[in-house]
Amino acid sequence: MQAFPSQVPPLLRPAQPIDSAQLIQRQQALASAAQQLKAELFGIDDVIDRVINGIRAWYVLPQLISRPVIVCLWGLTGTGKTQLTRRLAQLLGFYDRFVEVQMDGFSHGASYRSSTISGMLGDSGITEGMPGMLVLDEFQRFRTVDTKGADVKVERYQDVWTLLSDGRLPPALSALTHIERKLADAHYEAERDDDEQERAGKKPYRFQLDAWDAQELKRMLKLREPLAEIMQWPPAQVQAMLVRFQQSHSAWETDYSKLLIFVCGNLDEMYHETAQRVQDCDTDADIFHRLTRRLSIIDVKKALGERFKPEQIARLGNEHVIYPSFNKATYERLIRSLCARYCDDIATQCGVRFAIGQDVFDELYANAVFPAQGTRPLFSSVHAILSANLVNAALWVLEQQLPLTQEFGMVLAADRHHLVAQGLDARGHLRQAQFAVTLELNRLKQRANADFRALLAVHEAGHGLAYCLLFGQAPQEVKINIASFEGGYNSFAGLKATTRQNALDMMCVGLAGRVAEELVFGEMACTTGAEQDYKQVTARAARYVRFHGFGTRLSHTDVTVELDNHVNTDVQASNAAIEELLQSQYQRARVLLRQHRSAFTRLVDSLMDHGMIAQREMQALMAEHGIAIAIATAPQGRDESLVLEPFAARLSAFRQASRMHDSSAADNL
Repeated sequence: MQAFPSQVPPLLRPAQPIDSAQLIQRQQALASAAQQLKAELFGIDDVIDRVINGIRAWYVLPQLISRPVIVCLWGLTGTGKTQLTRRLAQLLGFYDRFVEVQMDGFSHGASYRSSTISGMLGDSGITEGMPGMLVLDEFQRFRTVDTKGADVKVERYQDVWTLLSDGRLPPALSALTHIERKLADAHYEAERDDDEQERAGKKPYRFQLDAWDAQELKRMLKLREPLAEIMQWPPAQVQAMLVRFQQSHSAWETDYSKLLIFVCGNLDEMYHETAQRVQDCDTDADIFHRLTRRLSIIDVKKALGERFKPEQIARLGNEHVIYPSFNKATYERLIRSLCARYCDDIATQCGVRFAIGQDVFDELYANAVFPAQGTRPLFSSVHAILSANLVNAALWVLEQQLPLTQEFGMVLAADRHHLVAQGLDARGHLRQAQFAVTLELNRLKQRANADFRALLAVHEAGHGLAYCLLFGQAPQEVKINIASFEGGYNSFAGLKATTRQNALDMMCVGLAGRVAEELVFGEMACTTGAEQDYKQVTARAARYVRFHGFGTRLSHTDVTVELDNHVNTDVQASNAAIEELLQSQYQRARVLLRQHRSAFTRLVDSLMDHGMIAQREMQALMAEHGIAIAIATAPQGRDESLVLEPFAARLSAFRQASRMHDSSAADNL
């Protein structure tokens, strides 16, 4: 949809003044564009607001712009980065002055013109010295540094760094070399003996620029002559013009200083640590959304540092807009929108109108959403699950000659392996038809074996209860219905500052899964499933004693082969302290679970019944047993890492005590 071409005010040349009416009109155009983008692109309202604010001066007062405005969009695949830039160009009337470059270098032809940004801008509708929009997509693939920090050979788009610097581009040297090669051939042929050529039956060599050469020459030298005339110029005239051009510094550069440049990409390094904290298809989208929302410009620059040189990163500026992953509400909205689109298409084509049931929406979410992979898997899964079955259901309605004046239901069968279409016939009798559907993740997530399900529920309930009791917080989620691995997990909020007590508490939480198994199944029925727990808890205990100075020894203890690493290498002496620490926390976890046996049993039952416990549910379950816990929350965009100790209050108390001490000391003098 092209929204505002007639309402968008013309962008004036820099020398021309602008009146207040035009300012107001452009402001209104930006506001209308933002509103339209928010209606079409779900879940990125904050991103849209930042982009609109970032381009406001460029659009409203282009006279003020003396170098390109650069806005970097970073996000997971399928979150709408490229779509936003394309739609914005349409809404602001820049669809004819819009260039999109795939920086991986594979989306364009192999000619020398498409190997430079200068050549691609020259072929576009963007006029020198005037505003235009350039999108540098898939920028992460344009890496100039490999994983070891060594330079990467890059042949395409090398002039992009000059463009990002000040917007003034030199001519495409490859095009210049091509024309000079033709001139050299003409000069060589002209010096040869014409008589020898005639005796050999060869026609004299005739220099002529082809259409591509003429177009490049016209753009490079900023000529006004038509291409047909330029193509007829003799080599001496072309040579003289090139010499003058090379000697004239004022004519050498092309001015693209008024460009709006979007740099778009998916920095995997930025999301790597976050993605490792949760299982991709098993975590709740809201949790992954909260984790990715905490990413900042620092994370962007660190990720860029693994792909580009520092001076190149500096040219990207500081306007880095980060797309968080979509939350659950956004995915649900997308699913409803996709389903409505399929239903509308069926109704338009054959007059059969379907109403999708809430149970189908829920199953689509459960089977199609991979939070760390954006929307593309969702689109694919909804199409695979719904499109063919809606067509088959429409054919069934038409074959049965059911009245088309009604809305036909589409719900999930009790076996969860079929979609059921239902409607009334001419006599008012209910008619139904089933259509097989494959819900792969549902099958993988269900722990059909009762014994294994009981084991997982007991183990994860132990971790979850200990965390609630010791930290006064609900885990972000507890799950035993897992598709990506054989097991369950608890997801805990990160700690911004870990105290000595916090470190001990996390060891106790880590051991509580094995303690729960022993409590319910007996010592000899404990399983090897706690191996990863023991690995993590032992590492915590080793850091507690050897690194953090929380044990009886203060020195940093480690193993080293470097003579200038001044650490205590006597690690053997701390082994006994680590073992003693783990034993004490194991006994502590045993006491906790025995003291809160009823709450523990309630958590196990809930996991057995539902396969997961969300934060609000955990809070309600604990309240039933008189255990008050909080839910970690933070304002939009804020860091949600926990600081559990009242450090500010303790500092205030320390100051007060110090003042009293000083006052008392003064009185005694």
